[in-house]
Amino acid sequence: MQTTIQTPTHLPQVAHPRNEGMPLDLDWVAAVQANTSAIERRAATLGGRRSVKKDWQAAWLLKAVSLIDLTTLSGDDTWGRVERLCAKARQPVSPWMLEKLGMEGLTVGAVCVYHDMVETAVRALEGTNIPVAAVSTGFPAGLAPFDLRIEEIRRSVAAGAREIDIVISRRHVLTGNWQALYDEMREMRTACGNAHVKAILATGELATLRNVARASLVCMMAGADFIKTSTGKESVNATLPVSLTMIRAIRDYQDRTGVKVGYKPAGGISKAKDALLYLALMKDELGHPWLQPDLFRFGASSLLGDIERQLEHHLTGHYSAANRHPMG
Repeated sequence: MQTTIQTPTHLPQVAHPRNEGMPLDLDWVAAVQANTSAIERRAATLGGRRSVKKDWQAAWLLKAVSLIDLTTLSGDDTWGRVERLCAKARQPVSPWMLEKLGMEGLTVGAVCVYHDMVETAVRALEGTNIPVAAVSTGFPAGLAPFDLRIEEIRRSVAAGAREIDIVISRRHVLTGNWQALYDEMREMRTACGNAHVKAILATGELATLRNVARASLVCMMAGADFIKTSTGKESVNATLPVSLTMIRAIRDYQDRTGVKVGYKPAGGISKAKDALLYLALMKDELGHPWLQPDLFRFGASSLLGDIERQLEHHLTGHYSAANRHPMG
């Protein structure tokens, strides 16, 4: 018997105005606080309060697939691996499962690679609307000379990247030099041209949730289209308390400016149940607009494999081996 899941996961991205930014408001930045204990208590309630089962869970997992930035950022990346990853991006879930679920045209949100692999990914994704995202600006440490970081952005855009994931200088946050962070982010955003820019905060290295909140706000003031938790290379990456802090900064920015900014948790999100928690958090805090690819992405690779396993279990009652769902 066919199980039909009615969900808009395969629809094209919704267009909305880019974040043009605003002048740096240091009074607003200084007023930002973060109640760590309250944030942690709120995050701890999510697992018990939000649970979906059966067809509803399958629908949410299909939604999660459409929000994945399918990523390979390894030192041993090859052109062949990137081409295989792009093939997976085109067909992220086995056709027989999509047929049984009544789905068609499902793809991931983007493919994320190093600058050197941008042209390969662009060629492999020709004929689709899947954007290529490039990690630039001396990823992951962001400590290359500034002119070289700017040049890397320009070259990635010229190679066909439609999204640029930049890394900020953590030292500006740790020393409270918000003007320097704003100026850096502003110049990087300018270098991106028409490409959307995601600002990676590397939250595991920012020491406090207050720093996370203030850095989020400054990057949005400087024109970030997305704010992103991590490079995936830090010892601590995306967490629910950090996510709650960042998305409340997004909500505050929208309340004051009317501009929607996207959110991307990255690093450590490898299980389907984790994806469901993040989706519940986004729906609770920001609402339905932030459940679309233009405003929410998962930075992940192994997450997709676990979602496929859960969907297969939903359809057959059996779990398959993880090696039956390779990424590339």
